[in-house]
Amino acid sequence: MSLTMTIAMLIFSWLAVAAAMLWGVLRIARRHHHHPAQSTEAPKAETAARPVTAH
Repeated sequence: MSLTMTIAMLIFSWLAVAAAMLWGVLRIARRHHHHPAQSTEAPKAETAARPVTAH
């Protein structure tokens, strides 16, 4: 295998690993993103009594 091909494969493999890591970080960040409250009024009693299902 030539030196040019070795360097090109190293660069492309590094880009593939970097893209996979970025995809994983964005996936985790999207899962743990907390949305701000839509309204400024206090939550209703019936919604406050329900258990939290989101993790």
